[in-house]
Amino acid sequence: MNLGIAYAALAFFCWGLFPLYFHALDEVAPMEILAHRMLWSLLFLSIVLTVRGQWRWLGQALRRPRVLGHFVASALLLTANWGIYIWAVNHGHVIDSSLGYFITPLVNVLLGLLVLKERLRRAQWAAIAIAAGGVTWLTWQAGELPWIALLLGCTFGAYGLLRKTATLAALEGLAFETIILLPPALAYVGWLSWHGQNSFINSAHDGTRWLLAAAGPITAIPLLMFAAGARRIPLSVLGLLQYVAPTMQMLLGLWFFHEHFTAQRLAGFAVIWGALALYVAEGLWRGRERERAAAAGMGGPRLKSGAGPA
Repeated sequence: MNLGIAYAALAFFCWGLFPLYFHALDEVAPMEILAHRMLWSLLFLSIVLTVRGQWRWLGQALRRPRVLGHFVASALLLTANWGIYIWAVNHGHVIDSSLGYFITPLVNVLLGLLVLKERLRRAQWAAIAIAAGGVTWLTWQAGELPWIALLLGCTFGAYGLLRKTATLAALEGLAFETIILLPPALAYVGWLSWHGQNSFINSAHDGTRWLLAAAGPITAIPLLMFAAGARRIPLSVLGLLQYVAPTMQMLLGLWFFHEHFTAQRLAGFAVIWGALALYVAEGLWRGRERERAAAAGMGGPRLKSGAGPA
């Protein structure tokens, strides 16, 4: 198996189980969970980098304004995505959050058009139009935009684009992002501690402390695998693998959290799934066409050279 595919698939599988982790921390405010994720992730990554002796990159990155600006942007996107997702899970919107990651591959297509100046094929345009119809239907049924899904899809799609084009490797890049996020996270946790509201210190349950401390490896390891996978495989393949996480999350929302899921919402989801099916089918067909063309190109020269000595 391609190593990049294995990394990305494991990352999405871990993310698919995240609602269970955040549900176990429902007594902690989302903003505090977010701050602890930043702090414990940095601690975990610092240990890994120290053991491996990989700190030379930091000085070079800090002296390059373009690199610094790139990672400030990715850190802000990561923070926004984390914060929205934690809030959504702890407020009974697991299915809505799963929709955000269902539409992320189509966000990637749009980003390719707008940022990378890629040309979209007809089937890709059709998939985007169908998905937009599904979002419009959900908006009409609910009376408001599915903002949780749209914000999650846009922030994670943009984060994936920045990480794919980053100059730092997966481990160093994630460490740099958490270093950038350290001051606000440390200030917020310090403020909570001053007012006696730090759940790690003041919680009556040892399980809460362990879960907060586990935020480091639980957050960092899947992100490292995602970043490592994103650098090794095409964005289209990455988008295909992303269906693992939202499918698991949606099933958890239905079966474990027993969220309300009407026939009208199912219809909107079905339209978006149809758009994704068209996108995937077209991508697979294009891939097979390229393989056939490559095989035909390789077969020609071999026949020619074989005929020469005769």
